[in-house]
Amino acid sequence: MAEQYRTVAQAGVHEAEINRSRFLCALAPAATEQQAQDFVARVRKEHPTASHHCYAYVVGADAGIQRASDDGEPGGTAGAPMLQMLMRREMRYVVAVVTRYYGGVKLGAGGLIRAYGGVVGEALDELGTITRQRFRLATVTVDHQRAGKLENDLRATGRSVREVSYGEAVTIGIGLPDADVAAFRGWLADATAGTAAFELGGEAYGDA
Repeated sequence: MAEQYRTVAQAGVHEAEINRSRFLCALAPAATEQQAQDFVARVRKEHPTASHHCYAYVVGADAGIQRASDDGEPGGTAGAPMLQMLMRREMRYVVAVVTRYYGGVKLGAGGLIRAYGGVVGEALDELGTITRQRFRLATVTVDHQRAGKLENDLRATGRSVREVSYGEAVTIGIGLPDADVAAFRGWLADATAGTAAFELGGEAYGDA
């Protein structure tokens, strides 16, 4: 698994006009290929009179799924440059749809490649990107007496507190970079005088 990846910070649309054609780039996060395809279908529905709906998406922290479509533009002039821009920016779990309203001026192959790739880059700049870091999930179990201070200490030291559950004892779900696990065990023992239980779980991604 990749240690980290970048994705789009929010869904949104960026518009550009190039030689009288309107290019609208809709970007959105996509956790699965189905979500990416659903987003493409939704954009098509929103713009039924557009000339083309070209798209590209990358799903998986290791970019395991990559798809692109020229949607009737000359082969390799739309979907491929869009996908190349997403990959060059190291984007993952993201879908881009560029809707074109043809303005009557032909751009030629080079012009189309620059337009489709460029509008995706501009949209990424406008909407912003975030980095997601791979974490080990872990659970800390501690008595009620120490729980409040421990939670505050965890947050104060920048640890990712994911959830807190109260029962006979208090369990605090956290996320830790792999490299910090050993040091965290020592810190936890010191912070709770050895009374807290610590259990490692699976892996997930969170904000870096």
